[in-house]
Amino acid sequence: MKFTMFAVLAAMFASMPLTVQAEETGTAGKATPAVSQTAPAKPELTAAEKELKDLKDKYERISYNNKIYDENLKEQMKNDNERLLKLITENKLVSEEQKKELAELTARFAKLKAEHDITSEEIRAKTLALTDEKNEIDMAIKRMDYEEKKAKHENEMLRAAAEKLKIELEMRGSRDDWKKEANTEPLYLSKPFDEKTGTLTISDRRIPMNGLVMNTTADYVNERIEYFNNVSTAPIFIVIDTNYGGSVRAGYRILKAMESSRSPVYVVVKSFAASMAAVITTLAPHSFIYENAIILHHQMSSGSRGNMTQMKEALEAARELDRRMNTPVAKKMGLSLEAFRKKMYEHNSDGDWEEYGDKAVKLHWVDKVVKRVEETGVVKKPEKNSSSNLIISLLGMKEEQTDANGVKYVPLPRLEPFDFYYIYNRDNYFR
Repeated sequence: MKFTMFAVLAAMFASMPLTVQAEETGTAGKATPAVSQTAPAKPELTAAEKELKDLKDKYERISYNNKIYDENLKEQMKNDNERLLKLITENKLVSEEQKKELAELTARFAKLKAEHDITSEEIRAKTLALTDEKNEIDMAIKRMDYEEKKAKHENEMLRAAAEKLKIELEMRGSRDDWKKEANTEPLYLSKPFDEKTGTLTISDRRIPMNGLVMNTTADYVNERIEYFNNVSTAPIFIVIDTNYGGSVRAGYRILKAMESSRSPVYVVVKSFAASMAAVITTLAPHSFIYENAIILHHQMSSGSRGNMTQMKEALEAARELDRRMNTPVAKKMGLSLEAFRKKMYEHNSDGDWEEYGDKAVKLHWVDKVVKRVEETGVVKKPEKNSSSNLIISLLGMKEEQTDANGVKYVPLPRLEPFDFYYIYNRDNYFR
């Protein structure tokens, strides 16, 4: 735009001198008037002249500015060229440095690659070695697995043989166990005595009462009566093979247990029942005896020590307890207590009145004679010496001992207060 304006002004100036020159030429032939010393006034410019003058001034200013601009541009171009040259030089330096660094990196890369290749080869070699070792280990493991499976198979074969042998032994033991048991169920009859055949059928609700009647005996008998009552109301059987009597108060506990039982209690004498055992048999709600078994009744005996008054008191206490025990027996016989005592001495000078089973029934000591006893509750083979061990456990005492004279005896336990022995002890075996 700057150069366009300049061109316009140049064209205007090119046309303007022609007019001025003509005006100057027109006045040249005229006589020049005398000029006074006072300078003539300048003629006023026309609008066109003023405009032209303004344009000319503007042109000169623009031309001047353009010159300055050109100079500045030249100076700037010079600076830019110098800067460009400097940048080119610097770029060349940077390029050379980069080439140098690239060369170094290339060399380093080549070195690293070589090292990597070496490492890779070493790893490959180790891997191959490890693979070989792994293959050897796998082969060894397979061999071990094979040996283990082989050993396991052999063990299973041995175990199978042992199991077979064990089964055979168990079968043999089972056969032995089978032989040790009757493999039949006990009979629980509501009426266990058959009047026609004279057979008494006893179930496993059976309580043996042998040896002596002691507190341990009473505990043993009473606990089983209570247990059987809690199971059912089927008959309970107290079986006496041989019992010599014992503690009056222990016998009384057994009598009360029989009396309180919801199940009927049957007392069975197979061999001998004396003293307190005889009282228990006679006063039982149901009693049975073998024909040739023996029942023995006698007076209660005791010993005392102290002064006369003390011995008299002890005698009175013994008489009272004897009265309480034997009065029910005498009543069942249809006798008074004095008549019962008198008959004891009529039959034996020692007062030991003994009778066989058939006569004992007639005297009302026992209810009935039994011809056969079927022990259906004995379903297992009896253990050796089980009976003697049971007697000792019932007595609650030490085993049989020998005194200084070589005579065997069994020591009796200490009685509880106000208790007396009601025991048949003719040969002083119990002491």
